[in-house]
Amino acid sequence: MTVGSPTVPQRQFPSGAAYAEALQHTQLCFQHPELRGARPELTKLGLPRAISGAFASVFSLTSATSGHRYAVKCFTRYVPDQERRYQAISARLARLDQAELSQPWNLGFDYLPDAITVGQERYPVLKMEWIEAVTLSSWLDDNHGDRFAVDRLADRFAALTEDLSRHEIAHGDLQHGNLLVANDDTLRLVDYDGMYVPALSGLGGTERGHRNYQSPLRGNDDFGVTLDRFSAWVIFMSLKSIATDPALWNRLHEPSGEFLLLTEEDFKSPGGSTGLQTLLAHPDGAVSALADRVRSLAFQPLDLLPPLSDAIPKQRTAATTTSTPAPPMAAAPIGAGGLPGWMNGHVTPQAVPPQASPLGAAPDCFRTRTVLDVVTALLVPLLLTMAGLLFVAGGPMPPAGVAAPVVIAAAITMITWSRRVERARSQAVLAGLAKQLDQLDDPVKAAEELRKQKAKLDAQEEKRKAACPKNLDKLTARYHAELKEAEQRKIRKQRDIDKKIGGLSEELRTALAKALTAKQTAYVRDQLERRLIAHSPPHGIGKMLAARLASVGILTAADFTGYRAVRNSSYNSVGAELKLRSGRFVNVLGIGEAKAIALDLWRKDVYSSAVARQPSTLHPTERRSIEQDSARRRAQLTSQRQNLEPAAEALRESARKKLEDGRKRLARENTLAGEDAARQRQVFSRRALTLQQDKALHSALSMSLDSARHRRRKLSYPRYVRFLYIGH
Repeated sequence: MTVGSPTVPQRQFPSGAAYAEALQHTQLCFQHPELRGARPELTKLGLPRAISGAFASVFSLTSATSGHRYAVKCFTRYVPDQERRYQAISARLARLDQAELSQPWNLGFDYLPDAITVGQERYPVLKMEWIEAVTLSSWLDDNHGDRFAVDRLADRFAALTEDLSRHEIAHGDLQHGNLLVANDDTLRLVDYDGMYVPALSGLGGTERGHRNYQSPLRGNDDFGVTLDRFSAWVIFMSLKSIATDPALWNRLHEPSGEFLLLTEEDFKSPGGSTGLQTLLAHPDGAVSALADRVRSLAFQPLDLLPPLSDAIPKQRTAATTTSTPAPPMAAAPIGAGGLPGWMNGHVTPQAVPPQASPLGAAPDCFRTRTVLDVVTALLVPLLLTMAGLLFVAGGPMPPAGVAAPVVIAAAITMITWSRRVERARSQAVLAGLAKQLDQLDDPVKAAEELRKQKAKLDAQEEKRKAACPKNLDKLTARYHAELKEAEQRKIRKQRDIDKKIGGLSEELRTALAKALTAKQTAYVRDQLERRLIAHSPPHGIGKMLAARLASVGILTAADFTGYRAVRNSSYNSVGAELKLRSGRFVNVLGIGEAKAIALDLWRKDVYSSAVARQPSTLHPTERRSIEQDSARRRAQLTSQRQNLEPAAEALRESARKKLEDGRKRLARENTLAGEDAARQRQVFSRRALTLQQDKALHSALSMSLDSARHRRRKLSYPRYVRFLYIGH
C-alpha cells in the first residue's frame, strides 16, 4: 500500500488449483495472442503442472503461434501496488546494458493486467522468458564434488551481487530457488516480486524473503539497496566453503532441504548451532573466517552491513595461503566437446592427454667422490683399527667401549650415503613418475565405463525407435476417440433438445392453466375480502359480536376458514373456536357452536357466489404473453440444436489439429534425439581415441617407473661402501 494513501480493500485471488483448471482451456481463458491456445506442461494426471510459491503459481506454456516457451506467473495473493511495482522494475531492468553485466542474469518479462479469466473475473499474470536451468541446490547436488566449478560459481555469484549493487537494485529474496544455473554455468535470477529499484523508494516491501537466508533483524520496513547483503554473504560463504571442502555438502545439507549449509536457527542461536560451529572450527582459514563474518553480521542492522565485495580480495588472499581448489588438469568446460547433459559425471569431457614430464633417467650408480666421501673413507679404517686394538688389548674395558668405534664408523657411512645426490635424484624421478601415473585413469576401468555408456546409449536408442510408432498409434487412437466423443456428445445434446421441444406444448398448456387458476384464486380472494361482517352480518351476529370478531382480526369472509367445536368441562357445554387464515384458532366471547356454524355457512355462501362469478378464461393479452414466452423458448432450443453441428465440427477440427501438432512434435523430438545420439557417439569416438593415448602413456609410465625402481636398487648401502674404496 502506498504511504499516505487511503486503505484499499484487498482483492481476492484464485488458488493455484483454480488457475490450473482454467489453463486446461487456454483458448478461452487468455486473450493475449502469444498465450491464447498455448499448450501447458501437464502432470501425469493430464493437469497443467504448477510450481507453487507463497504469492503465485508458475506454469510452463508453449505458444501455439510462435512455438516459444514461457513461464506464466499467476498470482494467488494480493500484492500492494502490484502493477506499479512491476512497471518500475521492468523499466529499470530494460535500461541495463547487457554488455556491462557480468552474465545475463536478468530475464525479460511482461506484466499483463486482466490477462486470464478464472470464473467470471479477470486477473493479471506475468509472462516471462523460459530458461533451461536448474536451481542452485539441484546444481550443487550434482556438482559439489567439482571444487573448481563451485569456486567459479561463487565468483560469478559475487559478480552478480556487484551488478545489482552498482545499479542500485536489490532482489529481496536471494536463495537457492531463485538462483538458477544455466547450461553454461552462469546464473539467472528469477522471481522479482520483492525487488527494489530506486523508483520504488517510497513504497514498503511486499515480503521478507526465505527465512533460511535472511538476517534475524530484517523487518517489514527494510526495503532498499542493502536488502540482499546478509543473504549474499550466506550464499557466498556456503559456495566458498563447499569449493574448499566438498564433503561439507553431504555433512551439513539435507536432501531436498530448503537451505544450503545453514538455517534460520543457526543465525538466531549461533552458540548452539552444530552447522555454524562446524564451519567456525574448520581447519581451512578461509572457511572459518567467512563463517565468523556471517555470525557477526547476523546481529547487525541491514543498512549497516558491508557489501559482499568487501570479502572478495580477502577471500582470494586467504585462499592463496591455504587450500585454494585447483582446477582439474587440462579439463575442458562442461559441454565444450558436445558432451550430452545426461553423461555429465560419467564420461570425462575430451581433454589434452597428460604427457610424461622430461624427468630424465634415474641414476644407477655412484659417480664422482666428494670431499665428504674421501673423509669418510679415511675415518672408517681408523675407527675400525681402533676397535681392533681395543679388542686385542682386552682388560677391564666393557664390550660397549670396544663396539663404539664400529658404530660410529657405520653411522658416518650411513650419513654420507643418505646425502648422495644420486639418491635424491632417483627419489625425485620415482616421485615424478608415480605422480604422473596417478593422474591417469586406469585404462581398463575407463574402457569398461565407456563400453557401458555405449551400451546404455544403444539401449536408449532402441527403446526410442521402438516407442516412436507406438506413440504415433496413441496419437491416432486419441484422435479417433475424440471424434467419437464429439459425435456422441452432439447426439446426446440433440436428443435432449428434441425432448425439450417435444414437451413445449404440454408446458404451454400447464402454464395457461396455472395462470387461469392464479387469476381465479385472486378474484375469489378479492370477493371474500370485500364482504365485511359488520356490513352484512350473518344471522345472530350483532354489532357487539362483530366488534369482538374484529378485535381478533376477523373483519371479512376472507379472514377465517372454518371452526372447531370445543367442550367446556367446567360448564358441561360445547363452545367453538374460529380458524384464522393463518391456521391459528381463536376463541371469541359470545361465539358458541351455533353462531360459529352460522358464520361458517355465511362464509361458504359468499365463497360459492364468488366461485360462480369467477373468470373462466384468460384475457387475450395475458394469453399472448405466455404464448410468446413459449415461442421464445422454442426458438432458443431450435437455435441450440442448429449450433450443435458447428460445435461438433469445431471439436473435430481441434482433434485434427492436435493430431497434426502431435505428429510434428514427435517428428521433431525424434529428429533432435537422433542428432543428440549422433553427437554422443562422436563424443564416444573421441573418448576412445583418448583412451588409446592414455593406455599407451600408462604403459610407458609403468615401464619407466619399474626401470627407475630397478636403478634405485643399485644405489644400496653395500654398493656405496664398495664405491668409497673402489670408485665404481
